[in-house]
Amino acid sequence: ASNRNPDVNGLGRSTLLHLFSHIEFIKQQMARDNVQFVRFESIDLHGVSRSKNVPSRFFHEKAIHGVAMPRSYLELTLNPKDNELDYINATNFNCDIILNPDLSTFRILPWTEQTARVICDSFTVLGNPLMTSPRHIAKKQLSQLQDNGFSLHSAFTYEFCIYGITEVVNSKTISFPAATILNNHDQTFIQELIEGMYYAGANIESFSSSSGPGQMEITFHPAFGIDAAESAFTFRTGIKEVAKKYNYVASFFSESGFYNSGALSHSLWDVNGQKNLFSAGYGVEELSELGKNWLSGLLAHTAAISCLMAPTTSCRKPYSKYSKESKETVNAKWAYNDNSCAFNVKCHGGKGTTIENKLSSAAANPYLVLAATIAAGLDGVKRGLRYDDVLEEEDETGDLKPSSVPLKLEDALVALEKDTCIKEALGETFIRYFVAMKHYELETEEMDSERNKCLGYFI
Repeated sequence: ASNRNPDVNGLGRSTLLHLFSHIEFIKQQMARDNVQFVRFESIDLHGVSRSKNVPSRFFHEKAIHGVAMPRSYLELTLNPKDNELDYINATNFNCDIILNPDLSTFRILPWTEQTARVICDSFTVLGNPLMTSPRHIAKKQLSQLQDNGFSLHSAFTYEFCIYGITEVVNSKTISFPAATILNNHDQTFIQELIEGMYYAGANIESFSSSSGPGQMEITFHPAFGIDAAESAFTFRTGIKEVAKKYNYVASFFSESGFYNSGALSHSLWDVNGQKNLFSAGYGVEELSELGKNWLSGLLAHTAAISCLMAPTTSCRKPYSKYSKESKETVNAKWAYNDNSCAFNVKCHGGKGTTIENKLSSAAANPYLVLAATIAAGLDGVKRGLRYDDVLEEEDETGDLKPSSVPLKLEDALVALEKDTCIKEALGETFIRYFVAMKHYELETEEMDSERNKCLGYFI
């Protein structure tokens, strides 16, 4: 096989044997559960699933060689007149990329008949990682953590809305909040969702109604490494499919922006996952010195990473509620056990001290949220930053303050381009592409409410 296939030519014999045995194990599982289709799934820059369904008889071949997909499916649309990104040309953008499955993520989907899914990494046809791939960027940052002797323990908390199927009233399309969900009366839907998600790889710790009509809140069980983003990615697609079975529509998009919080609760541990390095001691309500460095890094890079945390004009609207005056920015604040702050330090519960990054929106890509949080926090640790240092940096520069949150997406994009640390961590190729894509979206944005309602189906 290695002589015929250039993709596996560089693999050692033991690695090949492990690969083939893993494939055979999955094929046996598929035969037992009568799986007819496998969804080879990747994530685009908006956090939306892009996939190809493959009949099970081709699984062995595709697991080795990967699945081809047009590059534009994942990188989406740039301004056709934009010639600034010299690494992208018509040939490059319209070529194929290869989805290479991570077989450890193979799961049978309980809510879809005879179908399984596997999460994929994106590669060029020459075998190089796609530099705009959110999963690749997150894995790279987790590798940086490991090289420095750390590991990340984290979990997302999502707020979203459940609506009934849209109805046409007086020639207008209207979506009504699902009031029965607000009161947790539809237990069948909730039970199928939580149980199904567990078997699909997303371990839900709690599920509750929230303050708004049809608004729900979901919290995942904390996990090490990339699993937090994987769970969020699985949930974002899965809840829409489960909701559809019950004639509901699940949406992470809100025109007002108040219903789409996507907080990332996280803590830094030693590389073996044995000790929470944010905890100053048992029962002590204070961050450790290392934790203070990490938090200072988050504050120092808040302006830059905010456009990755809240990547649309709508999901930035909650920022403005902290400002009673007409301002261009608001200050990112932190406090102990205060949910109104951008960074809420929690010292209660059996999991030790955690920092809740509340800048993030549920409309954001979870892999990019994870990667940006690590990049900012790790810089604070490496430089030994303290809050006072961040304040001094603010006084010395005439530009946007590092710990401020721009209310306009355009200003946040400027801050991202100027932040050399985040640019280097996430890759200049990705940053240039992301900024160009967002500028094109802003140029073509239609502010009518009907368009925004349609977005609810997709985001």
